Amino acid sequence: MSTYAPARSVAETEQSIEKKRRNAIKGAFFSEYIDMFDIYLPVVVLSPVLFFFQPTQLSPGMAAILASLVFITTLLGRPIGALLFGMIADKTGRRMASIYSVSGFGVVTLLIALLPGYESIGIASYWALVLLRFVDGIFLGGGYTGAMPLAIEYSKKHQRGFVGGLIIAGFPLAYVSINLVAMLMFMLFPLDGPGSPYVQWGWRIPFVIGAVLAGVLALYYVYAVSESEIWESETGNKPREKLPLSDLLKGKSGRNLLQVLLMMTGFWLTQNIITIFLPTGLLVNTLHLSGMQVTGTLLIAYSVLFFSYIASGMIGQKIGRRRFFIILGPIIATAGAGIMYVLANVPGLSLPMIMTLVCVLSVLVTAPWGVIVTYINERFVTDVRATGFGVGFSLSVIIPSFYAFYMAWLGQFIPFTVTPAVLLVIGGVIATIGAYMGPETKDVDF
Repeated sequence: MSTYAPARSVAETEQSIEKKRRNAIKGAFFSEYIDMFDIYLPVVVLSPVLFFFQPTQLSPGMAAILASLVFITTLLGRPIGALLFGMIADKTGRRMASIYSVSGFGVVTLLIALLPGYESIGIASYWALVLLRFVDGIFLGGGYTGAMPLAIEYSKKHQRGFVGGLIIAGFPLAYVSINLVAMLMFMLFPLDGPGSPYVQWGWRIPFVIGAVLAGVLALYYVYAVSESEIWESETGNKPREKLPLSDLLKGKSGRNLLQVLLMMTGFWLTQNIITIFLPTGLLVNTLHLSGMQVTGTLLIAYSVLFFSYIASGMIGQKIGRRRFFIILGPIIATAGAGIMYVLANVPGLSLPMIMTLVCVLSVLVTAPWGVIVTYINERFVTDVRATGFGVGFSLSVIIPSFYAFYMAWLGQFIPFTVTPAVLLVIGGVIATIGAYMGPETKDVDF
């Protein structure tokens, strides 16, 4: 009896740790999934009915500006949320930061679903939408800073690559899901003028679904996810007189942050070309595909990305994160740019050829994202990891978000259809330089 009990205790402890590990990883995956579901709601579901919130007599230019503000404000809120919730996660724990952020964007998403239109309260309807999307962006930016460091800290060292790839695979899965939900809504509630069912209340249903998903995830973190044992052992019981941000911005952590920001600026630039420019700027405006053709192409591409992200994470685990980035950066700048050039400039491409090229291009250009989550977390020590990850991941999106202005400027010197390929070259080079400046991290101990 005396020799059996300790062995049993050890086994029970290992089972408990394994359960905590699985729950943390599942929480991070669904956090990414629900975050992306929420982010794409306005892009997919709300775009056709933005006039519900706006005056009827608008010039095309003003309508475009008002539409862009709905999405830009979310983008501007993300770095603020990453900084705020990153400090919360480093100061009070990853789990609590996740609960706060998930609960926040769940409430905001529900409030958007309840918004009245322009006919009821005038232009205040539009500004309420913009304000709520800005606040939503703050909570969404915070969603990365708790859930992802928590999952990576619970992961075994040799499994971090797979876990990072699995977490980010929630992004393409969310994109596919929201498009399928939108297609169902369009079928059930026809969009036919201001008084049609979809305009009046059909678009609200996906927002309610998003709010419910967020509520379920918040409860999951409350009842099923444990605080990071690494955070608790290293910083959880220590008094913090200074904010994590002050530690992040100085010394080695400050240099690490600059390197991550440079690398991520390059990868965000290439990512935006695929996720934002390609659907409308290329498939619709240049190749003139129909709505169903665009939707079908993107659904296939994003379904492939779900698996390619996981594969990228596993490859990065085997050959090293830094080496993976240094290999992929030049591939994006050459093969990726070449495929983009063909798509935008070679006439007469068949639909199957377009779909194939879009899938190959998407996999090549976005492959680094299967490694990024793990890599950035490994670049920072425990007491500033959440803040470093959140700021490095979200602040770096700002400069690349103005890609359309860069394309317009380049279009003064070269054909506009060539500009997206040029930006892929520039982004690939910047990312490669940033990755080269950093160390290998796959053997880092937390």
